[in-house]
Amino acid sequence: MDIIKKYMIPHNKPTIGKEEEESAIRVLNSAWLSQGEEVLSFENEFCKYLGLPEGHAVALSNATSSLYLSLWVLNANNKKIIFPGYACSALSNATSMIGGNEKILDIAENSPNLNLKMAEKENADIIIVPHMYGIPTDLKNFKQLKIIEDCAQSLGAEIDGKKVGLHGITGVFSFYATKIITSGGQGGMFVSKDKILVDKVRDYREFDQRHDREKRFNFQMTDLQAAIGRSQLKKLPSFLLRREEIFSKYKNAGLNLLDVPLNKNNLKPVRYRAILKTDSPKKIIDLLDQVGVKSIIPTEDWEVTGNTDELSNSMKLTKETVSLPIYPSLSNEDVDLIISTIAKK
Repeated sequence: MDIIKKYMIPHNKPTIGKEEEESAIRVLNSAWLSQGEEVLSFENEFCKYLGLPEGHAVALSNATSSLYLSLWVLNANNKKIIFPGYACSALSNATSMIGGNEKILDIAENSPNLNLKMAEKENADIIIVPHMYGIPTDLKNFKQLKIIEDCAQSLGAEIDGKKVGLHGITGVFSFYATKIITSGGQGGMFVSKDKILVDKVRDYREFDQRHDREKRFNFQMTDLQAAIGRSQLKKLPSFLLRREEIFSKYKNAGLNLLDVPLNKNNLKPVRYRAILKTDSPKKIIDLLDQVGVKSIIPTEDWEVTGNTDELSNSMKLTKETVSLPIYPSLSNEDVDLIISTIAKK
């Protein structure tokens, strides 16, 4: 039987404290564990953080369900849907499940994000735009398509001073265990400035005991998850600050990290990932492994969706990147060890 190696410094881990524990105990003692008042409070607090009116967010079981419902509420069946191949498989899965016609495009050169110039040439109905690794895609002048923003990795990032998730028709957020905040392992949020779309998604979520007999899945978040998510949301500013500090330490040490282009002052990233560009990723991963540090290829070549012969930038990035540990509980000593180990290359 294979034994999972225990790393002194894991690649990623959630930052959980006393507040999350107390929140979970409060809900357990309330005897109401399923969707209830905690979920509603989480939704409204999330709206406030983004700058949306109350009632414009729907808490869900995970980000994939939020993506699926984004496509559903936009009537995506038989529609042409664009998204990048260098992204989570959930984009292709949700498109397939809704019955959409996918058109997979490459990312831009020296970027993990969709090539918008290519997307502009496509006569598509819907575009799914991920903000990969916390780096926002510049949507400032990209208005001609129905845009679903995939913000699973970018909570808190901004475009032109406005939070990601507010630049398209819908926004999708993830609270998976290793995302910027977590609601206890799984969880997601659907947001939209269009209250009609929000109300349709909320109605879909209430799946049981419905007189209309419409087919619905159970995509509900529990109060236990929401309580943890609320505690995490309060800590989000400090989480982002600590991630920025670690990212800066890496960059100041001379590490070549993926970042927003220098001429894109309108983009404010969050440091979900510290992606090192290198011509020897395997060597760096092995060196770090020897000192008990887990690093990974952020997106492997086999994870790229679509015809890889048409996705040269995507395939190139899979061969020249390493994802380094970056999370709030990572100490300065840990960061120094990672930097000094990479320097031995």
